[in-house]
Amino acid sequence: MKSLLSGLRAAAESTRLRVLAVCAQGEVAVNELTRILDQSQPRVSRHLKVLCEEGLIERHREGTWAFYRIADPRNGKGAELARRIVDMIPSDDAQYLADRVALDAVKHERATMAEAYFRANAESWDLIRTLHVDAAEVERGMMAALPTETTHDLLDVGTGSGRILELLGGAVSRGTGLDLSREMLAIARAKLTTAGLDNCQLRHGDMYDIPMEDNSFDAATVHLVLHYADRPDAAISEIARVLRPGGRIIIADFAPHDLEELRTEHAHRRLGFDDQEVQGWFEAAGLSPEPIRRLPGNPLTVNIWSATKTMNFDRIRIDAPTMATIDEVITQ
Repeated sequence: MKSLLSGLRAAAESTRLRVLAVCAQGEVAVNELTRILDQSQPRVSRHLKVLCEEGLIERHREGTWAFYRIADPRNGKGAELARRIVDMIPSDDAQYLADRVALDAVKHERATMAEAYFRANAESWDLIRTLHVDAAEVERGMMAALPTETTHDLLDVGTGSGRILELLGGAVSRGTGLDLSREMLAIARAKLTTAGLDNCQLRHGDMYDIPMEDNSFDAATVHLVLHYADRPDAAISEIARVLRPGGRIIIADFAPHDLEELRTEHAHRRLGFDDQEVQGWFEAAGLSPEPIRRLPGNPLTVNIWSATKTMNFDRIRIDAPTMATIDEVITQ
């Protein structure tokens, strides 16, 4: 009861209630909240601190920016309380409607900026797309490899424009996109907002040092990203770390090719991968390789490699009392 009262007191202030309602609509940055609420950043930051401390909203840092969203239900009882409070706000309340209009303006600005960046780089991306099988076929192949019935938490590594989350986000409970490019994260954030995928979130981070705990995800996708990696084996090992036992990794990337201009003009570190090395990386990371799907193109072939995380029994440690109990059962 004490935590319930504490949470209610945190939300029982007009600005904090407005913040909670805005954060329920998706991730927002501090500077965006100051515009929506028309209040100073120090004041908004103080209110955010109170709500975070009570577990009603969550915060994550992306470079010099900080983003906030309503708390995930799996992270404590504060999340359930936050949702119930937001649901009680009258949908025709004047202040609520005004904040929604201001939030829509911020989202529109995000989309405009993201589109400008996308247009500036589209020529390069479009050229590469002409070299391999239609993108829709690659996407269908990845979707077919994802066991949606057992995938609740999905990680998309190198999420880029967020296309994979846009495709698969509706089939999972939680989708998380990871990328090093803040410009691409801005594009993805705008796209996911437009698609209404509030269950998906984005994180700035490195594929070699994923900012998530061990055994956090049921599946991970890596869509035409691995050829940019200078240490693809290390990336696969790090992805395996955050997969739960039985979790699946799905990689779509190029088979070996000789288009050197992709390295010199488009920053590709690797000119494709052969099956033996990818499967070797899987096995070294404790992953069991699965059948490969090939999508031939001209001149680039896209392969879809997948593997499942196996239980490493060598790492299981059984204490003496438990071992004695097992021995007793065996001898009975």
